[in-house]
Order: sequence, then structure tokens, then C-alpha cells
Amino acid sequence: MATEIKVAPPFIKLEQFLKFANIAETGGMAKLMITDGIVEVNGEVCMMRGKKLYNKDRVTVNFEEETEEYICLIEE
Repeated sequence: MATEIKVAPPFIKLEQFLKFANIAETGGMAKLMITDGIVEVNGEVCMMRGKKLYNKDRVTVNFEEETEEYICLIEE
């Protein structure tokens, strides 16, 4: 089951989302996760730190031991 993360409109950048959702502790860690290719947006590996996430975009992080899924929900 995916964890829902509520963010302010109109969008949030992928790197910021990883920090905001406490998936990455720092911006540097978020950058490494993205450049290592373990982050997917809507089912596709995303290597762009500045990728804009909109309402109901799905972010999947493929850690070594497990895969975690998050849904970006834009608060209205």
C-alpha cells in the first residue's frame, strides 16, 4: 500500500519531495538516490532532480531490502 504525502499546490520537485516525505534525510542523499536510479515516477526511472510532481503522481523508491511507494497529493 502506498503512503500518501500531502503537499502545497501547484507542484513539488522530486528532490524536495524526497526530503519533505522523510525518505531522504538531506538534499545530498536525495540527489544520490535519484542519480543512482532507485527512484521511479509513475513507473519509470527518473534521473531528474527537478522533475515536477503533480497531484496523484506515484513515487517508488527501490531500496536494497524493500520497495516503498508514495503518492503525491496536492492540497487544494
